[in-house]
Amino acid sequence: MYQYDPYDQTIVNERVRQYADQVCRRLSGELTEEEFRPLRLQNGLYMQRHAYMHRIAVPYGNLRSDQLRMLARIAREHDRGYGHFSTRSNMQFNWIKLEETPEILRKLASVQMHAIQTSGNCIRNITADQFAGVAPDEIVDPRPWAELLRQWSTFHPEFAWLPRKFKIAVAGATQDRAAVQLHDLGIYLKRDADGEVVCSVLAGGGMGRTPILGTIIKEDLPWQHLLTYCEAVLRVYNRFGRRDNLFKARIKILVKALGKDKFSQQVEQEWQHLKDGPSTLTRDEVQRVAQHFAPPPYEKLSDTDASFEKHLLENRAFARWVERNVHPHRVPGYAAVTLSLKPGAMWKYQPPGDVTDTQMEALADWADAYSFGQLRVSHEQNLILANVKKRDLYTLWEKAREIGCGAPNIGLLTDIIACPGGDFCSLANAKSIPIAQAIQQRFDDLDYVYDLGELSLNISGCMNSCGHHHVGNIGILGVDKDGAEWYQVSLGGEQGNASALGRVIGPSFAADEVPEVITKVIDTFVEHRVDDKRFIDTYKRIGIAPFKERVYAARQSAHA
Repeated sequence: MYQYDPYDQTIVNERVRQYADQVCRRLSGELTEEEFRPLRLQNGLYMQRHAYMHRIAVPYGNLRSDQLRMLARIAREHDRGYGHFSTRSNMQFNWIKLEETPEILRKLASVQMHAIQTSGNCIRNITADQFAGVAPDEIVDPRPWAELLRQWSTFHPEFAWLPRKFKIAVAGATQDRAAVQLHDLGIYLKRDADGEVVCSVLAGGGMGRTPILGTIIKEDLPWQHLLTYCEAVLRVYNRFGRRDNLFKARIKILVKALGKDKFSQQVEQEWQHLKDGPSTLTRDEVQRVAQHFAPPPYEKLSDTDASFEKHLLENRAFARWVERNVHPHRVPGYAAVTLSLKPGAMWKYQPPGDVTDTQMEALADWADAYSFGQLRVSHEQNLILANVKKRDLYTLWEKAREIGCGAPNIGLLTDIIACPGGDFCSLANAKSIPIAQAIQQRFDDLDYVYDLGELSLNISGCMNSCGHHHVGNIGILGVDKDGAEWYQVSLGGEQGNASALGRVIGPSFAADEVPEVITKVIDTFVEHRVDDKRFIDTYKRIGIAPFKERVYAARQSAHA
């Protein structure tokens, strides 16, 4: 993965010194809160309901073991012994004291981490496929290109004050595991007939109050022009994006208002001023970055391992974990492993994405022992060891179960995606965590959940959609109803190549009704499924009506 050079380290160190001075001036009263607010936001510091929240950047979801150990140390010394991985693969600490934030940033800088551009109307953390570099279906490794975009966008003076925040995702495999279509700017990498990297560029995707899938505005863009074309997109957005209305300021509103063709034309016109300019990529520059993502020193192994196969045959629980949490690898004898941060009853239904300092330190040790010292964070709020020998899988599974990271539920109903919601976030209309925990408790029978098959459930505490509820097969949105917390349910969302936005089934529900509502949705699915199809396949076949009828039957009877 990418290593800072002296120039990178100097920039981050200088930012820490600058911010430390700003904090001193705020604490002394020299700066008012209004004056300090944009300064702290530039360093990822939010004021939440009860305390400051500090958001730490994890570029394209890649972490080294020493970086995870530092996050564990910060959780222990400056928070309450845990952190939270968000759907943008960032780390969030929820109980931070303002006077300690400069020291937090100093500690992060010592392991090549920072909180720059994790907030504000700028280009945010760039995300990518969690299986980049190891997936058998990969065409182009997206990590070097994500890193080039990160270096280009960090401190870019022209895009420091955009109309609204701006999110980019990059993918380079046949299957989209980065939710590219749900981003302000999405990039699919592929190869042309000559083997050269080319890009399909999408614009105008996003969730929030007005969910929209991105649309392709440029096909087969040569790799040399990736940065110049992205710059043209951002210039058009910066110039014409709404600044008079916070709810209409995202690029998706501009693309929708202009139409794809007119927006593309404006980008093309702007690009003519930038094409072949200073930001044009060269092979030397691409190679400079790509060398940091060279394959690790894999051993030459057989793709079958006798001890692994034996454990599969003899241990049903292990076999189930392998089926759900272990993924194919392009190198024989290796596998990628997703370690669930949704542990269920054993760890008292720990909130989705939360991880304790003890867990982080154990995970860092496993990264060193089994995966070349590296980890990945997925936007599904789980952690991945991408390079595990098959012969080590059984030992890893046993260790994971001991610390609550061994649940065999990846891609299943209890692998819930959820934002922190009203327990922490000052923007939330309702709590997310108690709803996630109540659903996990209702469906704590692993055999039953396993038999249901692939089924995603996403929860957001407000219309900002940090829990990606729009693309959950089952989506839950917290809404304010006369000062009370209620929950709207949608069905039919999907991420990936066939991305789709869910449809709201009807009026919202009180918090204590939600587990029973989800039970009725699942019961309807079970009754109508054919040939063990996925939930989304059944939904597409029968439509929303049977689910809606079952869920609201009791209410209709009461009013009859």
